[in-house]
Amino acid sequence: MSSNLASKLRVGTKKAHTMAENVGFVKCFLKGVVEKTSYRKLVANFYFIYSAMEEEMEKHRNHPVISKIYFPQLNRKHSLEKDLAFYYGSSWREQIKLSTAGESYVKRIREISEKEPELLVAHSYTRYLGDLSGGQILKNIAVTAMNLTDGGTEFYEFPEISDEKAFKAKYRQSLDEMAVDDALGNKIVEEANAAFGVNMKMFQELEGNLIKAIGVMLYNTLTRRRTRGSTETELATAE
Repeated sequence: MSSNLASKLRVGTKKAHTMAENVGFVKCFLKGVVEKTSYRKLVANFYFIYSAMEEEMEKHRNHPVISKIYFPQLNRKHSLEKDLAFYYGSSWREQIKLSTAGESYVKRIREISEKEPELLVAHSYTRYLGDLSGGQILKNIAVTAMNLTDGGTEFYEFPEISDEKAFKAKYRQSLDEMAVDDALGNKIVEEANAAFGVNMKMFQELEGNLIKAIGVMLYNTLTRRRTRGSTETELATAE
């Protein structure tokens, strides 16, 4: 008997998904406006979040519900370590720290793992299916926007998954095969919406950094133009 959990999650998180895509930082990213300092802070947050999620998933790998979607080939921790070394250098561990929203995210993952591990399904679904669905598109945007030539996009690579579309179908089938009643299914959907919410807060934190960086770039561009214009005027006068 199918729990239809995959369908429930897709329908039940549709609004939250759309809201997350419309956060300024995400909209800018999708349009190719990416500022490296803000982006590497996001990568740092992701490192702590995925580390926590993967540690807790590993802890409950034999749980009757969690075991259905325990796929180590999805793990992102080591990929993020490579990206952090690229953006921060070899001493990245001493330089990175969690943002306020990122801290709340990690805390929530630890709490539900201890009290209601079934709800980890919501966090796995929210992050991993999103990573698989838009990974290559986001990778290409990041490469172009930040002029990356030799690294910084390991997060988007899934070397152990040869067919991402087939894997997503398998993941959704595994969700439907879970022994989950309506009450638990509804709680998982609710938790997935909460996960989208904390992701939004994390992106909103980065908006300020992005806007500030864009402002500085625009100011520098205008200053250069004014300086060049002034110089050209002086030359014309001298002639």
